[in-house]
Amino acid sequence: MSKNKPDNEEIADNLERIADLLSSQDANPHRVRAYRNAARTVRELDRPVAGLLDENGEEALQDLPGIGKGLAGTITEFVRTGRLGLLERLQGEISPAALFASIPGIGGELARRIHDELEIETLEELELAAHDGRLAKVEGFGQRRQEALRDILAGILSRTGRRRSRRFVRKVQSRQEDEKPSVGMLLDVDAEYRRRAEKDELKKIAPRRFNPDGKAWLPILHTERGQWSFTALFSNTARAHQRHTTGDWVVLYFERDGSEQQCTVVTEERGELAGKRVVRGRELECREFYRSEEKSEAVA
Repeated sequence: MSKNKPDNEEIADNLERIADLLSSQDANPHRVRAYRNAARTVRELDRPVAGLLDENGEEALQDLPGIGKGLAGTITEFVRTGRLGLLERLQGEISPAALFASIPGIGGELARRIHDELEIETLEELELAAHDGRLAKVEGFGQRRQEALRDILAGILSRTGRRRSRRFVRKVQSRQEDEKPSVGMLLDVDAEYRRRAEKDELKKIAPRRFNPDGKAWLPILHTERGQWSFTALFSNTARAHQRHTTGDWVVLYFERDGSEQQCTVVTEERGELAGKRVVRGRELECREFYRSEEKSEAVA
């Protein structure tokens, strides 16, 4: 095992740190307990988790007491990349540009262009952009660099060959309803977040980006809907600050069965949906949702 890979104590410490932050931010107690139990399992394990992962893959972690698919993915992310996106997000530290700049072949300036021009914030979104042609529109990305980036991201994001295949299938089928929460559910979480933020009912974190005074101003919500777990925050991106929409754009992170995705909900400025809350990329579904609501109200 490489000396650069984290040992069990370091992994357990980070899991406990996540549990502490979730608890302080009023997350579901069962979710907090799951991270604490996983930390205890890792700490008491008589062999290195990183070695177990290398030899038998992520599925082997799911056989450990108290570690399901989601926690196995979290541990794998840390062992493979040295980062924990959830921990960074809970600490208000996550910076998409810094994340992209950590990838070989992408410097700081190119990372900022990717984020600003494509409005993407995760490695998964970057991988999609590298395959669907959007990345080619960013200055500095020729064919060779795109191909190299695809290979690098495949290595970072893949857990095993089978998991990689499942992820590709999920992308191809991403428009199917059972692969993501309904727009009604997303808009409901968005409404809860904005309502409770306005009433000052939510815990606040101090993001490192665009916050020179270190003030805890960013409300954070953890909530559940059925099998989905959500985290909601106002967008703290450069574009949101430039457009003065940090109190309007809401980023929703949602997870089920260990697969986390995200979306942004905004107030539409034009067209049929002007003035309504809309999930970016799912405008057609939002239009149908509002039409159905209007029909229901008319019948009532």
